[in-house]
Amino acid sequence: MTTDGGTAAQGGSRTRSKGWLAALPLLAFVALAFGIPAIALLFGAFTVKDPKTLTSSFSTSNLTESLQGNYLNTLLSSVQLSAVVAVLGAILGTFLAQAVVTSRSRALRESVLTASGVLANFGGVPLAFAWIATLGNAGVITKAFGLADGGWSLYNFWGLALVYMYFSVPLMVLTVVPALDGLKPQWREAAGNNGATTWQYWRHVGIPVLTPSLLGGVVLLFGGAFAAYATARAMVGSTVPLVTLQIADALTGNVLIGHENMALALSLDMIVIAGLVMAVYLPLQKRSSRWLR
Repeated sequence: MTTDGGTAAQGGSRTRSKGWLAALPLLAFVALAFGIPAIALLFGAFTVKDPKTLTSSFSTSNLTESLQGNYLNTLLSSVQLSAVVAVLGAILGTFLAQAVVTSRSRALRESVLTASGVLANFGGVPLAFAWIATLGNAGVITKAFGLADGGWSLYNFWGLALVYMYFSVPLMVLTVVPALDGLKPQWREAAGNNGATTWQYWRHVGIPVLTPSLLGGVVLLFGGAFAAYATARAMVGSTVPLVTLQIADALTGNVLIGHENMALALSLDMIVIAGLVMAVYLPLQKRSSRWLR
């Protein structure tokens, strides 16, 4: 004899099974689009070709070399640039998001969020061209204010960091606005009723609750800057050593004989770093969602 509860449980299990069947085409596409390239990359990163006999063998020499010398310098430079962009972008983006959330103008909020959605996805060669035309050696602002006479240059580490901030700050705004909206007015009222100042409220309530979202935003900005390629290639070339530019050089054959798979080894290094970044980001997002429901 089947009870109503048993019938409901069976119906729920059937619904879940049908849901998995409906998702199979998507899972198959993901496996083909991401799984096969990942396997090929992993296989190539551990494959070394002898320059004399042209025979291939499995070895860790590619990965070992990718963490030495000039390859290591490019990797560290990319991490340093991404960290600077992530921290500065998170700070500026958070203050801008707070100004938007506390504003009484609905038009201002919608215009800023709309602009942030557009600018967060504006990059590549068009972004590099816009900045070169504005603050390059012959840029409009550079000539108007004589910035070149004071030693200004867009084509260095800090110039590239400034350009990356153009899309990082709007991305932080989009990331942290929902978290700021989730701060309940009752918390501020309760803090005020207990004699807490504005600083004390943010120190003991607001910032602790927002910390997972803020750190998650930093991680997101780090990943975006770490993987950026086209803007740096068009603007600085090889002036600033970056791992993405190094991978492009290796893919075009700018390596020694027998080191053809260095691009794959460097790509694997990037995947490992990105995996570590995501390992930090996902638990932070899960923790913040519990507080901001």
